[in-house]
Amino acid sequence: MNIWTSISSVIIILLLISLGFVLNEKGWFVEGFKGSISNLITKIALPCSIFVSVLKFFTKEKLIDLSGSLIWPLCGVIISYIIAFLFSKMLRTRQGRIGTFRASFVNANAIFIGLPLNIALFGEKSLPYFLVYYIINTVSLWSLGAFLIAKDSIGGDHGTQKIAFKQLLSKLLPPPLLGFIISIVFLWFEIPVPEFASSALTYVGNLVTPLSLIFIGIVLNESGLKSIRFDKDTIGVLLGRFVISPLVLFLLLLPIPLSSLLKQTLIVQSATATPTVTPMLAAEAGGDVDFATNTVATSTILFMFVVPILMQLLQFV
Repeated sequence: MNIWTSISSVIIILLLISLGFVLNEKGWFVEGFKGSISNLITKIALPCSIFVSVLKFFTKEKLIDLSGSLIWPLCGVIISYIIAFLFSKMLRTRQGRIGTFRASFVNANAIFIGLPLNIALFGEKSLPYFLVYYIINTVSLWSLGAFLIAKDSIGGDHGTQKIAFKQLLSKLLPPPLLGFIISIVFLWFEIPVPEFASSALTYVGNLVTPLSLIFIGIVLNESGLKSIRFDKDTIGVLLGRFVISPLVLFLLLLPIPLSSLLKQTLIVQSATATPTVTPMLAAEAGGDVDFATNTVATSTILFMFVVPILMQLLQFV
């Protein structure tokens, strides 16, 4: 990808984010609209988009080949967790922040930032590669990440806030992942999809990128830019998200003979902002919600400045 294509893609992303920011500032969206967009994207549009894209870009042979690629983001996540543990010790992160720090250091906002960014930069052909990272990131966030946050409270009362098994299972099998599983069934058994159904699913799936970017703009407007703080723990999380996690994957993938698009997709996904659900998890655990919210806001804002730099570095992948 040349420099002008990179700049153009980033400008498109910024314009759509700015649209959400400005419209929310002007009061266009009623209370609860952000939640409605979130549900529409994650429960309807994204599963449709994934279903159509898998059938369009996958074959049985490619599916088998791609399944072996799961090992690389998995290794990257494991190494990043180890570094996150060391960083939190070194920074002497206080009780109530430790779990959030470690989970935010490692895990990415794959849906609302990673996916639209990937499609804007590489096109729909990169979606199957995005799924490789998305699967590992989802399992990581809702298993070890959620566990670390749940056992960390400001009062030090570990284990009092637990995520119910049914809730955890629903998070480990979210609608986008279920859409992927259903598409694999259709692909593997060569089940035909009527043209009208495929067209309808495509139209709905095309909502993902613009709505996701508008959603980010709304979140940025509501978080309040003046409330952003850069303390040592927040800076540590930002280093994890934008430097250490992508660097770990870059070094892992550099000597491996894989598709350059797969490598670029995995690295881009590893360098996105922290998950928007971390403040909710921190609140449930009795942790430092302000810190969790601050890391989401700061990383979401800064990712816009990280993308152009990242795209130039990806030329060496």
